[in-house]
Amino acid sequence: MNEFVLYLKIGFQHIVDLKGMDHLLFVIALCVRYQFSDWKKLLVLVTAFTIGHTITLILSVFDLINYSMNWIEFLIPVTIVITSISNVFVKKFVFKEKFPSIYFFALFFGLIHGLGFSNYLKSLLGKGESVIFQLLSFNIGLEFGQFLIVLFILLITFILISLFKINRREYMLFISAVTFALALQMAIERLPFHL
Repeated sequence: MNEFVLYLKIGFQHIVDLKGMDHLLFVIALCVRYQFSDWKKLLVLVTAFTIGHTITLILSVFDLINYSMNWIEFLIPVTIVITSISNVFVKKFVFKEKFPSIYFFALFFGLIHGLGFSNYLKSLLGKGESVIFQLLSFNIGLEFGQFLIVLFILLITFILISLFKINRREYMLFISAVTFALALQMAIERLPFHL
C-alpha cells in the first residue's frame, strides 16, 4: 500500500508542479472555454485527454513504442499553442455539436502528453510485476491532480464571469493569449533542430 501512495503522490506532484508548467498550461487552454454548467462536455473532453495519455504512457513504459524525447518535448508546447488558437474561434458558448473537434484534439494531444509523462515515469519505475501497479497508481495521481486543476479553473472562471461580470469571451481570449505566448516561447526553446 505504501508503494501505491508513493506513486500516487509522484503522479499528482508531476501534473501540478509549476516547474513542469507545460501540462498545466495545456489543461488551462483546454478548459478555459467551459463553465460549471458545461460539466458533461468538460468531462468528455478531459476523459478524451486521459485516454490519449494513458495509451501512450502504457505503450512507452512497456517499451512498445520508440520516440525522440526532443521531439516530444517540442510537440507538447505545440499542442498548447494549437489549443490556445482554437479558443479564438469560439464565438458563442453554446456547444451543440455532439462530438466537437476539440474532443479529437484532446485525444490526439493526450497521446503526445502521455509520452512526456512516460519519460519521467520510466526513470522512476522498478522492474518486475509491480510495474503495472506503479503505473496505475501514478496515472491515478495524474488524474486526481488534473481534476483539481480543472476544478480550480472552473472556480476562477465562475468568480470572474458570474461575480465580477467579466465578459466571458474576453476572459477566454486573455487566458488563451497568455497560454499561447508561454507555450510559443517553450516551443522555440525546445526546437529539436537548428534554424
